[in-house]
Amino acid sequence: MKKLCLAAVTAMALVGCSDNNNKEDDKAAAESVRGVTDTEIRIGGMHDLSGVFAAFSSPAVQVANDMFEEVNEQGGIHGRKIRYIVEDHAYQVPKATQAVNKLVSRDEVFAMLMSLGTPHNLAAFPIMDRNKVPSVLPLSLSRQMEEEGDFRYRYVLGPSYYEGVLQGVNRLVEDEGIEKICVMYIPSDFGEEVNQAVNDAADANDALTLAESSSHRPDESDFSGTLARLRDANCELVAVALPVRPIITVVATAKQMGWDDAKFIVSQAGFHSAVAAAPGGVTEGLYGVASWEDIVSRMTHVPEAEKWGKAYKEQYGELPSGGAVLGRVGAMLTINALREAGPDLTTESFLDALESLKFSDKVTGVETEMSETNHRAGSGIILSQVQDGIWRPVAEME
Repeated sequence: MKKLCLAAVTAMALVGCSDNNNKEDDKAAAESVRGVTDTEIRIGGMHDLSGVFAAFSSPAVQVANDMFEEVNEQGGIHGRKIRYIVEDHAYQVPKATQAVNKLVSRDEVFAMLMSLGTPHNLAAFPIMDRNKVPSVLPLSLSRQMEEEGDFRYRYVLGPSYYEGVLQGVNRLVEDEGIEKICVMYIPSDFGEEVNQAVNDAADANDALTLAESSSHRPDESDFSGTLARLRDANCELVAVALPVRPIITVVATAKQMGWDDAKFIVSQAGFHSAVAAAPGGVTEGLYGVASWEDIVSRMTHVPEAEKWGKAYKEQYGELPSGGAVLGRVGAMLTINALREAGPDLTTESFLDALESLKFSDKVTGVETEMSETNHRAGSGIILSQVQDGIWRPVAEME
């Protein structure tokens, strides 16, 4: 057809040739967008499906895939179906690097969605940036998720671990008259950020002393020695930056030791329904920070949350968790942005859509209003406490 068009000499023939060439050029342009075809949008995710933070990744992936499947059954987004390609890194950075190489180089994903882990995302960013692959709502709230690389390609769930812990600690110090604080953390970028927040809180307050700090392996399970040392140091508040299961073990061990007068607080990475609902009420009284209200708490007073939670339990046999909330928000934001980007989807039109995105979700309570200078899906920080096995909000902070 092209040879025939090129050989045409009449005006009518030239017009016909131009029309055909435009159609072919349009199709070629659409196919040239990474991860986008006429029928599909490929999105990638690096997750911990078998490691210490699987309690967040697994439900997040489940919920996102459920929502994408529902959209796909209705015809997709502008005729394109979403395919979420997930790789398990088991919370190991080398595996994360292999995963992102595969997703970006072989699968040629359009964007990365909800990838878990601070060091894992930081290892992935150079590969993503070379290929102009956006990072959308990683399951990590490290400050570096916004600051590392090109801000145009970074979109996060809300305030950082540092901001959350700093504000939560300062609130408890003020309300409870706390004078000695301690911190337990894993020596990763995530843990170091929480450690820094505690150190800065102490440095900025002459009445507050950092009594002890201890670092731990992600898979550590015996904390009796550390807790004995912290008790001897008269710690009144302990910030804990560990995976879900070790958090439960720490608080339970402290109670078994009879150390009942100390308070414990976790970052967003510990704000999980499983922590609050630990058997025997061992985490009762634990504090946590997040930019959203726990979904189980919302189910008690928000009809939309109750309906969604019941449907989730019917499907999966358990109540939704913080991971499920993150999956819902991540999928909802992605779907809305793809719709707003229009049928001529490009990376730039997607980024423009993200920066103009505004929506409210009654189920999770997350209200999103992003802009060129604000790439956070949520705002504000809520301090919650485990009461009767549920995270209950006790204070809202800006």
